[in-house]
Amino acid sequence: MTAREISFTIQRTAQSQRGLIAAYQCQELGLSSDRRTGLVRRGQWTRVVRGVYDTTPGQVDREIDPTGWRLRSAWLALLAYGPDTIAVGACALALHGVWGLPIDLRPEAALPRGHDARPHGKIRLRRFDNGMTTTTIHGHRVATLDYALAQAIPEMMRENAVAVLDSALYLGLITQADLPRVRRLLRGRRGARRTHEWWSLVDGRAASPIETRARLIFVDAGLPPDTLQLPLIGQDGRVIGYGDLAWQRADGSWIVVEMDGHDYHTAPGALYRDRSRQNKALAAGHVTIVRYTGGDLWRPDGMVEEIRRLVYAPAMAA
Repeated sequence: MTAREISFTIQRTAQSQRGLIAAYQCQELGLSSDRRTGLVRRGQWTRVVRGVYDTTPGQVDREIDPTGWRLRSAWLALLAYGPDTIAVGACALALHGVWGLPIDLRPEAALPRGHDARPHGKIRLRRFDNGMTTTTIHGHRVATLDYALAQAIPEMMRENAVAVLDSALYLGLITQADLPRVRRLLRGRRGARRTHEWWSLVDGRAASPIETRARLIFVDAGLPPDTLQLPLIGQDGRVIGYGDLAWQRADGSWIVVEMDGHDYHTAPGALYRDRSRQNKALAAGHVTIVRYTGGDLWRPDGMVEEIRRLVYAPAMAA
């Protein structure tokens, strides 16, 4: 290949790996060690760990692109130990497309049984689970979702764990019938015991991690919603949308909480559609819609008290 062709292929490969590329990939594609060293010296690339380079230093922002930030951790683990590496745990979940993970993931991977490698300080090298099954994503081996969940859930905070399980169900990556198997795979793992009460909180109707987090706040406050994804009926009797969390009042009307999340509702078009849907639902006279954002999750008392007052006001007035 010509130098231009090599450069294009390197760039395309790195783009598919969130800007990262391994030394062995560069070698296979014709980019020599001397040329890699030159790119690093000129500041065009940075060396992340031994054998892995960042071709887009400083271009991925954890606040603006949290999904990309998580995926970089997963790719870093996959690339650091060579082509036989297996993504596991939370990194595998990120590659499967699961929502609700912490933004900062420690890169973690496993190697096939019998393989040995020098540890990288930034990367956790797990032992290969007995019986672990794998699948292929973007040409690399990744723990199947059941094993990845079993590895990751015991090490998470409750809010992340429930959000991850909610999203796996909502996205159709697993079914309710798969959950007992995941729980069985958790047995004997460090931290598994503290997850026992979390499983009853899992609900695949939650359409986003922010909805899961809000629901857990209300559950903890003794005010669990009566239903999720309540159909909102317009004046013409047609369904115009679905309310995230809903409580039915004594008079039969509904209090609906809508969570405006960073990834969807903040888009101008989405906000317009949400306002339009809210106005139509309010015009129908059977629902009161209250909107919160992710920032309100850090001030849960005010949110809980407002909804408690709205839910029980008719009964107290009577």
